[in-house]
Amino acid sequence: MGLLRLAAVGAAGYAFYKYATGQQAAHDGRVAFASGETSGPNFAKVRNAGPDAMRSNLDDWDKTDQAMDESFPASDPPATY
Repeated sequence: MGLLRLAAVGAAGYAFYKYATGQQAAHDGRVAFASGETSGPNFAKVRNAGPDAMRSNLDDWDKTDQAMDESFPASDPPATY
């Protein structure tokens, strides 16, 4: 009887996990990308620079944010400061 309860709890947990991850997979691609940014030949899945390429709406985006976003994967800091 205990084995059946364990199997039922495991099946319910798996169903909940699949439901939760299915809701997350409904978004187009990765979290940081704007809609349509992940399609196409973007092999490395690197987001384009700028607030238009982000899923979040940023009201206070300035030149410093833009320079830092453009230099992200590189180790060198932006030269505009």
